[in-house]
Amino acid sequence: MPLRAEIVSPEKRHIDRQVDMVVVPGSEGNIAAMPGRAPVMLQLRGGVVTLYKDDQVVERCFVSGGFVDMTADHCTILADSVRALEDLSADDARQTLEELESQWTNVGPDDHEHRVSLSKQIQAARAEIIVAEKFQQNDLKSL
Repeated sequence: MPLRAEIVSPEKRHIDRQVDMVVVPGSEGNIAAMPGRAPVMLQLRGGVVTLYKDDQVVERCFVSGGFVDMTADHCTILADSVRALEDLSADDARQTLEELESQWTNVGPDDHEHRVSLSKQIQAARAEIIVAEKFQQNDLKSL
């Protein structure tokens, strides 16, 4: 029994295909969606989404955060942004990280919402650096 995987961002629908398993970067760690699983909805952190068919990786992409809704026959990822691994740039992500860390130092102690938002963006930038470097080194097995 296949699983329908959809990855959607505010810009467009990126992926809509039948797979055997989807591994997503949950906020508490990676989690797999497989046919027959109990329903769950959770928040995503920045990282790699991996789609499998017949025990082979058929597609990977980087998401900067968002939510995932998993059911027995469906995995819907509502991503903040989606990028192909080959489009990632460690240098650009480092520059973004520097800007975000600079903003972090100027956030007041009572501005909790801004702190949470910046924290998620910082995590996504750090993840992007790691993934971009691994992709550049062709070290995809550790993703």
